[in-house]
Amino acid sequence: MKKVLILFAHPRMEKSRANTLLLKQIPTADNITFHDLYELYPDFNIDVEAEKQLLLEHDIIILQHPFYWYSCPPLMKQWIDMVLEFGWAYGPGGTALKDKIMFNAITTGGADTAYRTEGHNRYTVHEYLRPFEQTAYLCKMIYFPPFLVQGTHRITDEDLWRMSEQYLILLTKMSQGNFTESHIKQIDYLNEICVKSI
Repeated sequence: MKKVLILFAHPRMEKSRANTLLLKQIPTADNITFHDLYELYPDFNIDVEAEKQLLLEHDIIILQHPFYWYSCPPLMKQWIDMVLEFGWAYGPGGTALKDKIMFNAITTGGADTAYRTEGHNRYTVHEYLRPFEQTAYLCKMIYFPPFLVQGTHRITDEDLWRMSEQYLILLTKMSQGNFTESHIKQIDYLNEICVKSI
């Protein structure tokens, strides 16, 4: 069993049909912790020591957020800036997060075709997520490919439900340790492990 921490950040949650459904699929389990940053820190006054302790208690860290301007919402960025301290998360003596797994679970308004070299956004989601990947690398963490729900502005209820079921499967596999790291590194998106046995 693995302890999973879902760090959730969405400043306009009441308007997010996709994230509302994803959150409903989070299993109720002792080893899965849902942590809503905007609910806890509406004033952006982050309790750094409490957040560090939370990280120490978990094996898998999921950054769940909408893709705001090709990145994350501002409170999540501030969380990264403040909590992942020099000498604790990285740098000399900074090994607190070593070998923990991290990945992004994101929603994008644009469809997958928009995130291609020839698409509207010119770059892939993987390219835009490089700062998160490098952050994990600097902290000696293991970075997994993202879980994606794309095209949320036009997605059908049926397709959105299917994606939310994939998220449930993913969280269940992660919390049970039912995955192989070497196989995950061969796929583009974690969505794939929800339909394949790896």
